Amino acid sequence: MKSDSTPNGLQRKIGPFSLTSIVVANMIGAGIFTTSGLLMQDLRHPWLMLGLWLAGGVIALCGALSYGELGAAIPRAGGEYAFLSQLFHPLAGFLSGWVSFFVGFSAPIAASAIGFSEYLSRACPSLLLWGVLAPETETVLVKKAIAMLVIAAFTLIHMRGIDFGTAVQNLLTLLKVGLIVGLITSGFLLGNGDFRHFSQGETFRFDFSGWKTIGLSLMWIMFAYSGWNASAYIGSEVREPRRNLPRSLLLGTSVVLLLYILLNIFYLYAAPPAEMAGVISIGGLAVGNLFGPAFESILSLLIAFALFSSLSAFIILGPRVYFSMAVDGYFFRFAGEVHPCYGVPHKSILMQGGIALVMVLFGTFDQLLTYMGFSLGIFPILAVLGVFKLRRRGESLTPMPGFPFVPLFYIVTGVLILGLAFFERPLESGIAVLTVLVGIPVYLVFRRKAADRHVAGHADDMSPGSHPGGKNA
Repeated sequence: MKSDSTPNGLQRKIGPFSLTSIVVANMIGAGIFTTSGLLMQDLRHPWLMLGLWLAGGVIALCGALSYGELGAAIPRAGGEYAFLSQLFHPLAGFLSGWVSFFVGFSAPIAASAIGFSEYLSRACPSLLLWGVLAPETETVLVKKAIAMLVIAAFTLIHMRGIDFGTAVQNLLTLLKVGLIVGLITSGFLLGNGDFRHFSQGETFRFDFSGWKTIGLSLMWIMFAYSGWNASAYIGSEVREPRRNLPRSLLLGTSVVLLLYILLNIFYLYAAPPAEMAGVISIGGLAVGNLFGPAFESILSLLIAFALFSSLSAFIILGPRVYFSMAVDGYFFRFAGEVHPCYGVPHKSILMQGGIALVMVLFGTFDQLLTYMGFSLGIFPILAVLGVFKLRRRGESLTPMPGFPFVPLFYIVTGVLILGLAFFERPLESGIAVLTVLVGIPVYLVFRRKAADRHVAGHADDMSPGSHPGGKNA
């Protein structure tokens, strides 16, 4: 395989199929299998829920088009960190990486691992009871142990190199998409559903309370779509990034949008709105209604598998952000080291795995999901705003179609969603904002250390022993 080394030590090995696979795997995770029942509880209207899923997909596509232009012009590892640092200020880039460290990757890895253990345990309940401790204690500990073993296993896999890691990722993604397509097809052809469910539901009131509900609903939906920007995080390892980055973002997001709409139609075909309302394991309900309770175990394995694949994609992407921050002097120096044999930021991968393990040990699934929703919407808005600066500088290499309406639509809808969600859930949103603010003094500490190293290095260069005219010359 042809590869080109980049100045930071990473190699351009990843082609368009692997890139698109990473985008798809990163997007299809816990969100699509857990949120539709919760959405229906608040919306009570099938067509409004479907419309919001479609709107979320359009927003994600606008973001993908914008990131395609950014990624082609700035093909560096790190995603928003690289874009914001270069286009605005290192502080903006650092804060996006700081949030990514806790919320963007470590928390989703932990949440995906916990979700995997929950659904695996539902499909195979005998895994939980070993007869050593009290049943309640044993159930909790075994679920956490399963989640931690999965994180450890995939951390080791992706420390073995990008070729091996992407090969595993491609296989998992193909199987996951195949299983979802098979589920949808068999449900419509063989299942005992009813399209009259779409005409049921209650009238939705579009007052301020209703718009707050829509804002919160879209925030949860955008969490399910998060990952549409995945391939931008590994820009330093992409072959022909000017062509492959935009294509992977657009194709991957389009595939997931289609699958999400079909899955929600599948849910509504299987269960009436009143029965869907408040059900987290909405997929299990749908399959149980269509094929009988015995098939719920099969779907539980499917969802576990989907979370398995997403967890793997998160472990690939996150360390590239910390690596870029360390190379620029705004993170721990060891995070910027590349393994001499495998060519990956192995210490960043290991550090991220450790943080995720701690989150699994002390956190719960719902706590992690609540914290992530608001946080993940902030910095992509700033990054898309950077498209305008990129154009003004004349540095755009692959202009997107629909400019300026595409980025403007993403920015305006993103701000509205965050604003409405803040009014609806001020506590969780406030904690997300606090996480960002805490990063400011941390940035100042790293900037001072970077400046001290620069001064020390300059002094060494000017010493008699190192100067061309010195005594050792």
